[in-house]
Amino acid sequence: MISVKTLENAMYEAMVLAATKMPPDVRAALERAYAEETEPMARKHLEVSLRNAELSEKGAGLVCADTGFPMFFVKAGARTQLEGGFGAVTLCAQRATVRSTADCYLRPTMVDPLTRRNPGNNLGPGMPKVELLFSGDGGGIEFIAAPKGGGSEIFGTFYRMFFPSDGVAGIKKFVIECVKDACYAGKICPPAIIGVGIGGTADLCMSMAKKAALLRRIGRHNPEPDVAALETELTGAARSLGIGPMGARGINAVLAINIETAVTHTAALPVAFNAQCLAGRRWKGVVSADETVTFTGEIE
Repeated sequence: MISVKTLENAMYEAMVLAATKMPPDVRAALERAYAEETEPMARKHLEVSLRNAELSEKGAGLVCADTGFPMFFVKAGARTQLEGGFGAVTLCAQRATVRSTADCYLRPTMVDPLTRRNPGNNLGPGMPKVELLFSGDGGGIEFIAAPKGGGSEIFGTFYRMFFPSDGVAGIKKFVIECVKDACYAGKICPPAIIGVGIGGTADLCMSMAKKAALLRRIGRHNPEPDVAALETELTGAARSLGIGPMGARGINAVLAINIETAVTHTAALPVAFNAQCLAGRRWKGVVSADETVTFTGEIE
């Protein structure tokens, strides 16, 4: 049985790693972008971002000062046993968030939406965000800690319900317009990882977009050939906008455009857009049934 303390400590460590170590696929993508860019300002933005990532990994600060929204995406197996039951997952995430905030790995940015009261520990209704899914027949727990930056969420979230007759052409136009609007003046801290959800209900559509932005390794395409082709086409179109790192002139407004789909109502065509900033913060933790804990920046 996995103890609450083991899971709490693992969630804390993963959040610390996410705040201080840039994932290897994100760093490699930024280095490729740096090699491609010719505009001096675009290159300088990437140089500073890569240097900051290097310093944070050495213990000199964070990958980015805006640690945004604390999120945990958790998977458990059919044979997983957790002390106190699966309701304890949220408790562990809350305790890990409080500790991460107290230790200055997360900034206390979560406030009441109406009164703007700040509890100072990033706790409150809905935060930290915890999603628990069951998959496979294993006995462990794996999770991804993702402190999602505020700018990418605030300026990089769009949703629209299209008519089915708008079709793929309507989707393409919407996505490219969103890239342009989100990257203007560097609002989402580009080069961004873009998630697009197509189909489902409004909430499922947005959830797919967010997961596509946060939880997929850069360079991995959707397994459906038609969807993968659309990802490639949209990425190419985004590169032709003339927008680069932090909104400067260039070609790397995005590092990837990832699409997820779900079946939807015959009268509907919902499309959602969600951006992840260039820091791409996420770190994976795995707690095995015997309480062995491992961490990795590599995801699927």
